[in-house]
Amino acid sequence: MILHQIEALKDVGVTEVVLAINYQPEVMLNFLKEFETKLDIKITCSQETEPLGTAGPLALARDHLIDGSGEPFFVLNSDVISEYPFEELIQFHRSHGGEATIMVTKVDEPSKYGVVVMEEETGKVERFVEKPKIFVGNKINAGIYLLNPSVLDRIQLRPTSIEKEVFPQIAADEKLFAMVLPGFWMDIGQPRDYITGLRLYLTSLRKKSPSKLATGSHMVGNVLVHESAVIGEGCLIGPDVAIGPGCVVESGVRLSRCTVMQGARIKKHACISSSIIGWHSTVGQWARVENMTILGEDVHVCDEVYSNGGVVLPHKEIKSSILKPEIVM
Repeated sequence: MILHQIEALKDVGVTEVVLAINYQPEVMLNFLKEFETKLDIKITCSQETEPLGTAGPLALARDHLIDGSGEPFFVLNSDVISEYPFEELIQFHRSHGGEATIMVTKVDEPSKYGVVVMEEETGKVERFVEKPKIFVGNKINAGIYLLNPSVLDRIQLRPTSIEKEVFPQIAADEKLFAMVLPGFWMDIGQPRDYITGLRLYLTSLRKKSPSKLATGSHMVGNVLVHESAVIGEGCLIGPDVAIGPGCVVESGVRLSRCTVMQGARIKKHACISSSIIGWHSTVGQWARVENMTILGEDVHVCDEVYSNGGVVLPHKEIKSSILKPEIVM
């Protein structure tokens, strides 16, 4: 997901990306190192020794963000996916002359979120209403911002919420504007949301770059297969499936609404639906894995085992069936 964001930033001329990370930054940086060269973009890390909320990390990374040019900078929540219309965002931000622009997305049930109340014609944000009991609007913060450097003067180096402390302040000064996000949007905080987000992403890919999707008589709907993955005879794959690098899918396998992460092996006649198969894991012959089963890294499900919503932590071997959703430690 973060790589998709970085690629979209690169497309609009961004030359440096700063990751605000609190936990194990080396894991993310090691993964992104190869893309730094491939995309020709500088990727650095600003590590928090204590969690600083959603605004504090900007104060911490101040030296990275201010280069003297006065140009605005993007701020993205890493757990949201969309079509990232950054070019349109830049144009809108320049046109209104305010201090900050936030992207908003329309939702069916605004009472579950913080709602952004804005002028329809200009996009000027009037106020924020947290989980409104009566209808005040259906647009919520999409976690994608374009901010002028002057916004940093409003943020102290302490745990701070950009949504609850900084943006209301800018809105009170009539310098905060909102742009409605075109296309799909998803906040992927939970594994179930990840599967939904995958479906939205693949649907978007079908419209924008259909050639990237797999084709063939054994593919149903939208399926993404890495070029290094190997798929055997007599499989039925899809809809809404992603198969990562170095995966091996043996003959007679059925996959639907699932992600198979890098280096995983799915053995003959296994059936997987609505699940996430972690890196370098194995699903045995005739095994059945379904109902939001999540396998961590290096998990081995034995032959003919059934998993109904099991969440399995890394480096485990599952020899007996998981009949009801539970966490396997």
